[in-house]
Amino acid sequence: MKFASAVLATAALTLSACSQPDSATSDTIQSEQRVVNVFSARHYRSDEHVYAAFTAATGIDVNLIGANGDQLIERVRADGERSPADVIITVDAARLHRAEEAGLFARTDFSQLAANVDDHLIDPDGYWVGFTMRARVIAYSADRVAEGDITTYEQLADPRWAGRVCIRESGNAYNQSLMATMVAKSGEEAAEAWAAGIVANMARPPQGGDRDQLRGIAAGICDVAVVNHYYYAMLANSGQEADQDAAAASVLLFPNQDDSGAHVNISGVGIAANAPHSAEARELVAFLLSADAQRLFAEMTHEVPVIDGVEWDNAVLEAMLPFREDQRNVSELGDHNATAQRIFDRVGWQ
Repeated sequence: MKFASAVLATAALTLSACSQPDSATSDTIQSEQRVVNVFSARHYRSDEHVYAAFTAATGIDVNLIGANGDQLIERVRADGERSPADVIITVDAARLHRAEEAGLFARTDFSQLAANVDDHLIDPDGYWVGFTMRARVIAYSADRVAEGDITTYEQLADPRWAGRVCIRESGNAYNQSLMATMVAKSGEEAAEAWAAGIVANMARPPQGGDRDQLRGIAAGICDVAVVNHYYYAMLANSGQEADQDAAAASVLLFPNQDDSGAHVNISGVGIAANAPHSAEARELVAFLLSADAQRLFAEMTHEVPVIDGVEWDNAVLEAMLPFREDQRNVSELGDHNATAQRIFDRVGWQ
């Protein structure tokens, strides 16, 4: 992969449709106005630049409606056929699965729209496609853990790590999907034994976000933690010295490189079942999977592009790549989500 600096798009993001003109030519103007209504659970600055670049390239205005994943799904579901949603975007494959189960997506032929995206990042039933990728990885203390002491997710449950593991609560979507992967990989019984082992090894009750787990390592509270890779990059690229120190105190490990590969999750997009602007929706999906958009995601949010050959400039992300990823279709994360939650409850993972 080549890496090169690029100038970020600076056009303003259109957050709402243009007001109705009062002139007699309003019908003509209305017919020429192209818009796409985006319902998104993402809250990243990169997305504003992507939407602005999309508008500049196509002339299609973006009306953005934001909410967290579950609220977003419920709003579109409740609106039913009246929903103005053209495109639905959410983070985590399990939430995409819930939106699919609620009938929110139109079945789409992604053979052209996502021709350069690996099959395991595309819903096999054609309801959504991943447009950014993130890995759930292990961070360990640069001072208190030697290289090679831990190399797999399974080893997190080893008694040698008793009182040494920091991790988020069970309600976190990323942990639920990691657990779902363990169920798909090893079966429910083995996954439950693994979860019980991690609970026994926790240095403190689950709390905070991924950056707090890294800060826990820096503070000496724990020696290993489970985080999404881009949270480490956020600390390393922060303008705050304390954040940079927290990143420097940890080494990032992409687990299971000798077997199944690191667990990956996605941000995904689907065209809404009742999209009033389906043609514009398809154009936006195609743009999200373009080299221009993928560069912005890599540079601004440290997410891994889902297509090859993208030129981007991010030294911290570059240092993490390449890595071997789990090739299991991410749709399985949603298939096993309910089982993952039952396991969390049984083992007392708060």
